[in-house]
Amino acid sequence: MSRTRVTHELKPMDELGEELRDVKREIIESRGLIIKTNNLTNALAADIKSVGKRQQSFERRAIWNSAAANVLFVFVVLVVVKFAWDARVESVEQATRRANTHVVNLESQLAANKKAAEQRVRGEAEALAFYELIRSGKSKQLVEAYDRVMQEPLTRSERAFFRDAVQRVRAQLSARAYHDGMEAKGTGRWQEAVNSLEASLRYQNTGAHSPSTQLLLAKAYRRLNRQRDAVEILSKLSEASSDAEVQDDAMFLLAECLVDIAAYNDAKTTLRSFIRRFPKSPFVNDAKMTLADLRTRH
Repeated sequence: MSRTRVTHELKPMDELGEELRDVKREIIESRGLIIKTNNLTNALAADIKSVGKRQQSFERRAIWNSAAANVLFVFVVLVVVKFAWDARVESVEQATRRANTHVVNLESQLAANKKAAEQRVRGEAEALAFYELIRSGKSKQLVEAYDRVMQEPLTRSERAFFRDAVQRVRAQLSARAYHDGMEAKGTGRWQEAVNSLEASLRYQNTGAHSPSTQLLLAKAYRRLNRQRDAVEILSKLSEASSDAEVQDDAMFLLAECLVDIAAYNDAKTTLRSFIRRFPKSPFVNDAKMTLADLRTRH
């Protein structure tokens, strides 16, 4: 009975030891878990700290990238605006230059039109005055004013009318001066004859009487001892005169003038040509005698 009691007393002690061991084991396991938990917490804190640093670094890079992007965007915008502004300025400048050129052209055209209008008014006044000279029959004043009025801006019909009128007046004045020269020659007033004949040729040198006028003027020059002036006229008249009847007279007179100025060789050549060209001229015998005399003495 006492053994049974001891046995019963020992059994609770064993159970208590077992429980103590379990508690101890649990305490050890709890400490291990706590250590693991601390380690995990420390690792998690380190990871969180590392992530925070990476986040801060990313945020800084993002800020710098954003700032750089903003700066680049602003720069691109400014460049685009600059090019657009320059293009606009160039367009405006071109338009301004075209407008200025157009204005200058318009001003030039206006000035030209104004000048043309003034010239036309002056031309109409000159034409009216010239027409009054035609009506009044003032021949010399008409001829003197002709060159001046033809410089004005006249119409084609006005120019043709004035030209025809002046040609008629020139022909009349030339014929009148030729007759005055003939009269002066008939009375031996050779200088007056020269003045009248020169005036006749100035008025008109292509009329029907012009060859006769030139021949008579050459004779007057010879009378005034101006043989060289006569030679100049007679050289052309004897070769290419519109009046064949005066060619032999002009050529023989040319030979006489050459003899006067002692151009004997030229005189001989002229006389031989005269005899050959005009064998039936009334001066041919005189020409032969003069040529024979020149051959003998010169």
